[in-house]
Amino acid sequence: MVFFYWLVWVVGILICLIVIILYKIKKINQFIWFLFWVGFLLGLCWELPLSIANEISPFPPARFITPVPLPTPFSTIIIVITHSLWDGGLFLLGVGFVFLLCKNPYFEKFKISELIILVIYGQVSELIVELSSIFSNAWEYNLYWWNPRLFIFNRHNITLLPQLIWLVAPIIFYFLAIKIKD
Repeated sequence: MVFFYWLVWVVGILICLIVIILYKIKKINQFIWFLFWVGFLLGLCWELPLSIANEISPFPPARFITPVPLPTPFSTIIIVITHSLWDGGLFLLGVGFVFLLCKNPYFEKFKISELIILVIYGQVSELIVELSSIFSNAWEYNLYWWNPRLFIFNRHNITLLPQLIWLVAPIIFYFLAIKIKD
């Protein structure tokens, strides 16, 4: 479904615009603003290498079930940027769960409860993203010894690599958030 790609790309841009507007009208503070960009930059840490590997590697980490509607390199650039914007938004949603479920003050010092919430949320959100992609026939990760299958959904593979990324990324994000809050 080509529509799914356009939806993902447009929503990524909308996430960014919403965060910018909320910051400009002072509905989010500078800490949240920085966390969005930290999440975006962390997303770039895997979106960029995975996308480049898809283009040049004999062992691409993912494959498009339905072809992307724009030619390379435009599609690759759009995927890297919009997916990283999504990552920034997903991290902020995780921060929202910390605010909702933990006691104030937030991100001031290490609290296992905050970290656990971010890690669990990261795992759940990543699984939802993968299931949505496969349900929409957009992309799936390829099987390799370093990326084994966890299970099959809709006749496609759900693999370990993206789950590992979203196991490590919230931990890095959490410690960066504490550092930024100092």
